[in-house]
This record gives sequence, C-alpha cells and structure tokens, in this order.
Amino acid sequence: MTADEKAKAKAEQAKGKAKEALGSATGNDRMAAEGQAEKSTGDAREAKEKVKDVFKR
Repeated sequence: MTADEKAKAKAEQAKGKAKEALGSATGNDRMAAEGQAEKSTGDAREAKEKVKDVFKR
C-alpha cells in the first residue's frame, strides 16, 4: 500500500467518523449519514490498497 493512498484512506475514515459522531450528537441525521458514507469510502480505499499489495507479491 502506498503511503499516500494509506494516508488518504485513514484521513477519510477519521473525517467520516468525526462527522458521523457530530451529526449523531447534534441530532443531524443528514450529517451523520454523510459521515458514515465518508468512513465507508475510506474503508473501501484501504481494502483496495490491501488487495493491490497482495497481488504485488
């Protein structure tokens, strides 16, 4: 996994998690859903990079 892609995935996951928590705390369902989507995108990016690493070997 390239360091750049790994950093993007982790940043996206953290941003999404924070946004989801803030949305839940304030009762803003839309913000919570957006945060969950961003977190999922980060998870998918990380999984993609892990698969790429497996096939590089």
